[in-house]
Amino acid sequence: MSEKSEKAKELFKQGYNCSQSVLGVFCEELGMDFDTAMKISCSFGGGMGRMREVCGTVSGMFMAAGLAFSTTEPSAKVEQYKIVQELANRFKEKNGSIICRELLQGIESSTSPTPSERTETYYKKRPCIELVGDCVEILEQYMKERTKVG
Repeated sequence: MSEKSEKAKELFKQGYNCSQSVLGVFCEELGMDFDTAMKISCSFGGGMGRMREVCGTVSGMFMAAGLAFSTTEPSAKVEQYKIVQELANRFKEKNGSIICRELLQGIESSTSPTPSERTETYYKKRPCIELVGDCVEILEQYMKERTKVG
């Protein structure tokens, strides 16, 4: 586990959602203050507002990738979509899916807007904290590869 990965897991344990925990460890080095990053990524927890769609960790990773590799030019989206697809594939290779409800298979899932209480049982049953770490490590590795190439 990398230092950033451990820090992201700590953010999750402090009560930040999965998306916030991933973006939170990259935001400042990528030019965004922590509070703004927490506000932007807040809606993406629990697979987008607890609807169990795209995993919030993956959404946070994509946001960080946008800050790292995109520009404001409309034409930049093609290259950014390639990056997103590559990162998604790496996550799928490790975890089987990027869809929250599929990653939570076997766990009673509710789409209530009220998050589950963060108890010891919560952390033992759910893979979320590990997925936070996975996304951070995937993005860190990708950034290292891009630095070597660029």
